[in-house]
Amino acid sequence: MSFLLTHLPVLPIVLPLLAGVLMLFLGEPRRGPRIALALASTGLQLATGASLLFLTSDAAPFIWTEGIGVYAFGGWPAPFGIVLVVDRLAAVMVTLGAVLALATLVYSIARWDRPGQPFHTLFQFLLVGMNGAFLTGDLFNLFVFIEVLLAASYGLVLRGTGTDRVRSGFHYVAVNLVASAMFLIGVAVVYGAAGTLNLADLARRLPALVASDRILFDVGAAILGIAFLVKAGSWPLNFWLPGTYAVALPPVGAVFAMLTKVGVYALLRVGTLVSGDVAAASMVGQALFYFGIATLLAGTTGMLAAQHLARLVSYTVVVSTGTLLAALGLGIEALTAPVLFYLITSVLTTSTFFMLTGMTDRTRPGSAAGARDQELPEPAVAGTPFYMAFGVREPDPYGTEAEVGFAIPRAIAFLGLAFVSCVLLVTGLPPLPGFIAKFALLSTAIAAAPAAGVTTASWVLAGAVIASGFAGIVALTRVGIRLFWTVTARTTPRLLVGEAAPVAVLVLLCVGLAVLAAPVLGYLESAAASIHAPQGYMLAVLGPAPAPGGSP
Repeated sequence: MSFLLTHLPVLPIVLPLLAGVLMLFLGEPRRGPRIALALASTGLQLATGASLLFLTSDAAPFIWTEGIGVYAFGGWPAPFGIVLVVDRLAAVMVTLGAVLALATLVYSIARWDRPGQPFHTLFQFLLVGMNGAFLTGDLFNLFVFIEVLLAASYGLVLRGTGTDRVRSGFHYVAVNLVASAMFLIGVAVVYGAAGTLNLADLARRLPALVASDRILFDVGAAILGIAFLVKAGSWPLNFWLPGTYAVALPPVGAVFAMLTKVGVYALLRVGTLVSGDVAAASMVGQALFYFGIATLLAGTTGMLAAQHLARLVSYTVVVSTGTLLAALGLGIEALTAPVLFYLITSVLTTSTFFMLTGMTDRTRPGSAAGARDQELPEPAVAGTPFYMAFGVREPDPYGTEAEVGFAIPRAIAFLGLAFVSCVLLVTGLPPLPGFIAKFALLSTAIAAAPAAGVTTASWVLAGAVIASGFAGIVALTRVGIRLFWTVTARTTPRLLVGEAAPVAVLVLLCVGLAVLAAPVLGYLESAAASIHAPQGYMLAVLGPAPAPGGSP
């Protein structure tokens, strides 16, 4: 048991890494073992995430110092060695990513993991980068893991055929390469100024920097901030996002709903650790607030202008990013827990919505949206009952395109109910957790604004969030009428259990969040308190600070 607890923090990285490497040795005809390996890896990641949630909670304070787990590679202590750090925030993000990954993986097996392209391998490497970014304890390895994540995402976003997909995919690659170059430059400048890249050590050394080094550090931090904003999908650096997400395959868009939140996580993690300078933190917060409001308004405008559901859902990702950035920019510590609750809800919602578009597109054959389902020809593979349970498409030599799987009765009714649930979640209408998240966020912002001196900004945020909700109702109602109430050129798709079940499970999970909102918010409040008190993080990673006048 002690051995397992010691190595538990590294499992979310090792499991998908081993699975991805092993899949490289399994040929395409051996699809059964590949799928079994992918499901086992992702399921174990979810179990690991749940274990980390428990170990960092108040129910297990005696296991890890300050409720924070530290894993030192090779036994080298920080700041000299590479460390992984698991606190409540990291545990929440790892678990959320695992839930999303498992649902998306099951969904993709039904229709989109075609042979000829290493979908499952890329998917596992994507999880390596995502989990590593949440767990790493230093800036350089944050860069490394984000690059692993992006390298895998490049292959996933370019899957399939179509001019629009290739064009948007190359825009996505080009923008992220530029952002990565800025990230690396920022890391180099910060290291030159502070002499360390370990986040805990950086927080400890920052107050002692001389004026010249502090100026250099601020320049490097500003460059890092721009790189994080690009990866978060902030205006005006998010022109690539709606087009890329809209034309990507539905399971790819679903898992990409989590990628922008890696940028938001990096801003929150690094920002809270190095926020000792009150004046600088206030200036950064103001900039973050204005970028967030601009992003929120841009996303709202895009939702009203979108004509197809996939593009509209892409703009809801932009809206969620803008809301998160603007709320964090207010600089109110009490807002962090509602922000995290909103982040969880928005990720689950947009991921579910992207999966839903993969099924609603088939109700309008020949439409521009339906073109997202175009794929490369699928070579023959041996089918087994295991595949059938997840609804695998097999090539038909007679050209009838028969789908193997269980038909779901009243498919349009299922799609309609799922669509309405997603609309309620996106727009923040009761009784689902979208309403609870927005209400908690806005009520906390307005109540705490006078003490923080941001009353006007809080009301601006409230107005922008409410306006985006109304715009979402208008835009989604318009698209819903076109999808479900018009009978012209509409067909009833044959849905497969493997693609319908993940959507239903995620909707039910959102319902569960609404029912259990109080304990979830309680855990997130503990996470927020830990984030804004970095002394515990520094103590767990570095040990007690040296006495004044002692050796560093």
